[in-house]
Amino acid sequence: MSVAGLHLALFEPEIPPNTGNIARTCAAVGAVLHLIGPLGFSLHDRYLKRAGLDYWPLVDLRLHEDLEAFMRDCAGLPLYCVTKKAGRAHTEPDYPDRACFLLGKETVGLPEAVLDLNRERCIRIPMRSGARSLNLSNAAAIVIYEYLRQKNYPGLELGDRSEA
Repeated sequence: MSVAGLHLALFEPEIPPNTGNIARTCAAVGAVLHLIGPLGFSLHDRYLKRAGLDYWPLVDLRLHEDLEAFMRDCAGLPLYCVTKKAGRAHTEPDYPDRACFLLGKETVGLPEAVLDLNRERCIRIPMRSGARSLNLSNAAAIVIYEYLRQKNYPGLELGDRSEA
């Protein structure tokens, strides 16, 4: 199985370095990155470019004007909403070979309407009580690597395990 089945979508991201860091992670593992507008920054932002370093040519970046365009363009792709409002951990689902993880904007998360339409596929990253949220790029990396762990890291180099 190739990693081409892994998609990560950011709904109206607001902080350029977060998006740049996520782009770098997507490039490193071969995941498709969807940015759903309106964006809170320009794609030419120097902080966005700096956080992504020289990985930008490796990013399979897909832009969507708004949530409706994303839903239309990605119809048929199983969507998992990452939200603190979910009742089950990100490690519980047995992810299909093709999946998209949708993360909300840094300040308010995902719209309730999106969560309502996808309740059976809402997941959360466990945190201690009183913590509001994780950094968006950390949350993205956590769900990406759980998906990859379940698929035995397809297409990724693990190195020589005998030296561990």
